[in-house]
Amino acid sequence: MKRVLGIILGGGAGTRLYPLTKQRAKPAVPLAGKYRLIDIPVSNCVNSGIEKIYILTQFNSTSLNRHISRAYSFSNMSGGFVEVLAAQQTSDNPEWFQGTADAVRQYLWMLKDLDVDEFVILSGDHLYRMDYRLFVERHRETNADITLSVVPIDRERASAFGLMKIDDSTGRVLSFSEKPKGADLDAMVVDTTSLGLDAEQAKLKPFIASMGIYVFKKDVLIDLLEKKIEQTDFGKEIIPAAAEKYNVQAYLFDDYWEDIGTIEAFYNSNLALTQQPMPPFSFYDHEAPIYTRARYLPPSKLLDCNVTESIIGDGCILKQCQIEHSVLGIRTRVESGAVVRDSLIMGSDFYQSSEARKTDTASDKPPMGIGSNSLVSGAIVDKNARIGKDVKITNSENIEEANREELGFHIRSGIVVIQKNAVIPDGFVI
Repeated sequence: MKRVLGIILGGGAGTRLYPLTKQRAKPAVPLAGKYRLIDIPVSNCVNSGIEKIYILTQFNSTSLNRHISRAYSFSNMSGGFVEVLAAQQTSDNPEWFQGTADAVRQYLWMLKDLDVDEFVILSGDHLYRMDYRLFVERHRETNADITLSVVPIDRERASAFGLMKIDDSTGRVLSFSEKPKGADLDAMVVDTTSLGLDAEQAKLKPFIASMGIYVFKKDVLIDLLEKKIEQTDFGKEIIPAAAEKYNVQAYLFDDYWEDIGTIEAFYNSNLALTQQPMPPFSFYDHEAPIYTRARYLPPSKLLDCNVTESIIGDGCILKQCQIEHSVLGIRTRVESGAVVRDSLIMGSDFYQSSEARKTDTASDKPPMGIGSNSLVSGAIVDKNARIGKDVKITNSENIEEANREELGFHIRSGIVVIQKNAVIPDGFVI
């Protein structure tokens, strides 16, 4: 794996995750109480022996740069690195990234000089654990020019994905179809036993969908990006067109994988981590840990609380409150009488001193955290938010979509999202 370079695509403006992406790049969105989305693909790379990693991004990259510089450091002797490459305007190319392929194309001048054989191209907003060594081995064994990692899916979900047909005997990808329905969907049925599923599984999951991660031979990637200047996206343009000329192979990944690029998927994936006895994705794997920035926070302190089926991050202070089926991020404060239910609380970037909290209270400004006797249910509360006393955040009217930027919140797919640094005054009802 010393001859493999990892390229993580940081995505665009992250509109599907707004307002969580209002002040941060999509890969920098907090996850599971203490991590960031970017920690998933970077950790998968590190655990797979890939120690040369570039992250391509162009929107709100300050917090992402800060996190990467503080979380990942390789020995000078190893030659490893994790670096953010932001979009930049040059005399040769005055445009910003136009798509996933264009983002890589704009840095070809640098990638050409690297002494590697393959590029592993990854997405920055997926939740999964994968050993890329097996992925690359399959790529080399089949002498593939491009290998796509695919997941088997059932008919119910198939129309939401880009599907592909493969040659049952060779595994070579023959054709693609973007979100097909009806007869077009029926035409995309494949025998997934050829990829390793048993007969029963293959019957339940007769379709294969791209995960949006790829292995390219170095010279093939360079050739495609230089000759197909008009094509800006890997999944929709570059790879479907390449299937006619190049050996494009499918690699089956039959484990948990979730695209968490929308508010609803992000919310559901975080709360699913609280499931017992075994969540669909576990951070408790000593053989393949998920790395993140070490913050050296104190243990969390719970004073006469009732906590059920929840995750409590480091450095939290909870007082006589009730936490049900929720994820609380680092430095979260919840005051007495408060109830947090079915919610993701991202916590705070810093501790507010006792003096500052007293000053806020005296001036009728809520301190950071969840105020006393407040109810937060079915919500995402971004970092450094101030929820006052006797507040009710429940979306009792079952509103699906709403933009209340001026009031500090949005509603996405029925989920209330409190913005970063928002102030929700005492007694407010959402």
